[in-house]
Amino acid sequence: MLLTPPTSPQLTTCLAPEDRLGCVLAGRLELVSILGIGAYGVVYQAVDILTNIPYAVKALPKAGLDSRQRRFQRREIALHHQASQHPNVVSLLRILDSPDCTFVVIEYCPEGDLFSNITEQGRFVGDDQLAKHAFLQILDAVQYCHSVGIYHRDLKPENILVTDQGHTVKLADFGLATTDAVTSDFGCGSTFYMSPECQQAPARPYARYAAAPNDVWSLGVILVNLTCGRNPWKKASPDDSTFRAFLRDPQFLSSILPISPELNMILRRIFECDPTKRITLQELREMIISCPRLTMNSYNTLPPSPPQTPYDYVDSLDCANMALPPSPPASPCPHQPFQSQPSEWSLFEPASKQGSSCSSLSTDSGYESELPYTDAGQRLQPPVFNFYGNVIPLHDHEKAYYTPSNFVPTVAAF
Repeated sequence: MLLTPPTSPQLTTCLAPEDRLGCVLAGRLELVSILGIGAYGVVYQAVDILTNIPYAVKALPKAGLDSRQRRFQRREIALHHQASQHPNVVSLLRILDSPDCTFVVIEYCPEGDLFSNITEQGRFVGDDQLAKHAFLQILDAVQYCHSVGIYHRDLKPENILVTDQGHTVKLADFGLATTDAVTSDFGCGSTFYMSPECQQAPARPYARYAAAPNDVWSLGVILVNLTCGRNPWKKASPDDSTFRAFLRDPQFLSSILPISPELNMILRRIFECDPTKRITLQELREMIISCPRLTMNSYNTLPPSPPQTPYDYVDSLDCANMALPPSPPASPCPHQPFQSQPSEWSLFEPASKQGSSCSSLSTDSGYESELPYTDAGQRLQPPVFNFYGNVIPLHDHEKAYYTPSNFVPTVAAF
């Protein structure tokens, strides 16, 4: 068992990210643009020069890695490959090796991640049918991962990619995934999406928490994102006044969110603080399928006044700080937003797009650029990549739906 992920290394390489543009990998894939730059690597768009099919290529640097960090890098690749047997997980197609980088070739999703689709494209919020369809796909992908012993631990809209005009969503980024059903990696993931038991290690020695119920909790926050376009609270901790209000009365969410009574009941089952009593993925799937409506479609109304009793201890700014922006969602119709006060805690503000703690070597947030590119000093000429050997001949049509795979991908050698 690998223990807590090591501290993420600095992105050290003699090449600036744009210096690789124009390189042709394996004699087929030309790197044509930069999709995102994170603390742990660079994601490029590539085009097969023979077929013109686009791909995404994740460049994971080797420089500055110790043996433990290299193990975590290999684990991310292996678990992603195994999980990608499911159609709602981004396909890991090939692994290519170079002296300074490991290149992971994955399918290209040009419509970006779920976060940008909610906040910029106006999809899902106000469209119960589309939100339910997307959420069931995410749930099915997570359920498959759990069935083969993989726990994602970083479920959030930034790590879910969108295709087919919002009708298909795919889980991505397995940088924090583990095969440990019980883990001691407290604080692992993004604060908005962590379960209470994951927040902070108890004082007692050998403390652990179950990974599967933690993923279920994260799915509940994503469900609120999809239906309401906001987060239910900043942190699932008694330190958060909105979460304290929920602990006092589970009906509290229905007073600040335009959710239906049926969805409120589902969220109460998801946001059960005792992980042993939390709803299972199968139960959640059945409840979502049978749920007649997710929201009250009340986006043309003003937000309710902060309750006076018994919630007089609730900081009203905490509620406003997670509201929708002034602009209404673009689909399915131009409703007014439920909440209108923008803030740094809104799902619709760039500052709410969180990085993940405990990360090993993960380009967080799908393809979204997270760190501004800065000139890395003197530019070097792009190296001549002379790949040869075998690559993983995986394609979408070879996916075996719900068929576990123990195959660990090999890499093309020089």
